[in-house]
Amino acid sequence: MKVVVNARNGTRDFECATGEKILLAGLRSGVELPYECGTGTCGTCKARRASGRTTTEWADAPGHRYLKGENELLMCQSVAHEDCVLEVGAPFKDAFAPAPRALTGVVRRSRPLTHDVLAFDVELEQPIEFAAGQFALLTVPGIVGARAYSMVNFDRQTRRLAFVVKKKPEGAVSERLFGEGIEGARLGVFAPIGHAIFTPDVRRHLLCIAGGSGIAGMMSILHRAAQDGYFAAHRGDVFFGVRTAADSFLLDELSGLAVDCGEQLQITVALSHEPMPAALGADYPRLRFETGFVHEVAGRHMQGRYQNMRAYLAGPPPAVDASIRMLLQARVSTDNIRYDKFS
Repeated sequence: MKVVVNARNGTRDFECATGEKILLAGLRSGVELPYECGTGTCGTCKARRASGRTTTEWADAPGHRYLKGENELLMCQSVAHEDCVLEVGAPFKDAFAPAPRALTGVVRRSRPLTHDVLAFDVELEQPIEFAAGQFALLTVPGIVGARAYSMVNFDRQTRRLAFVVKKKPEGAVSERLFGEGIEGARLGVFAPIGHAIFTPDVRRHLLCIAGGSGIAGMMSILHRAAQDGYFAAHRGDVFFGVRTAADSFLLDELSGLAVDCGEQLQITVALSHEPMPAALGADYPRLRFETGFVHEVAGRHMQGRYQNMRAYLAGPPPAVDASIRMLLQARVSTDNIRYDKFS
């Protein structure tokens, strides 16, 4: 089926295979349709159907609350049954290279990091390239809807994608990932996608503020920066927020990055619900530990240090929203604040 999409800055068209989600078909074809989460949650990919017939694959997707009429649809959840013409309110963006594609992968090295955070790898059938900070849509057979998870690793071409996932109460996908028998399970993968990317040609100091499993994409950014010797010429400030010391994870990896990258990279772990245990500071002398919500801790340390800086944010929506407010109050320009909406 041919899908034509009209936006304020032009018209694009692409072919959509039978049963293929309209958003994924467009992205696969190099058409950068408006989207954020890609999972039916945020509503950013909504469109108005001018002609043609479509159906939704997930009638209960949370993003349907943003639709105002029967001709409106979520492109990430809709499939076309004939040639269609759609209209979107947001402009087309410049497409990233390479374009994302659909693959399958196998779960490897599944291991708990805390009582409710799991790490695992997905071994892909074919290698892919992705930009640091991007994410993948994972689908579990038998469960409706994809879930978005940021890659932890960065490799210029790889068959291994590394993830950390926080367990969601009554979350069908996270319950499956945390359950017995996940090792060796096959998953659907659509990757890479996401706009909050880092490349060394940014040539700005880096500020990373992450809550909980939002640290995943920041790790990918830090790995890319370390590989390119980025902190030889630029400063990096990383703030990682968790509730308590028992909720912390990836501290060995963060400490190793801090050692490898030198004093230009400063990493602070913010504990929102308890003072820092003395043993934690002794175990990780290259990391700083403070008490407070992550955006508050970042705000205290960053006063007067926002010049020539690019900020990356990730984590629960309240933490991201609070960080955005803090940065805007500090007069950081919106084009230097990067994040993707997952929820």
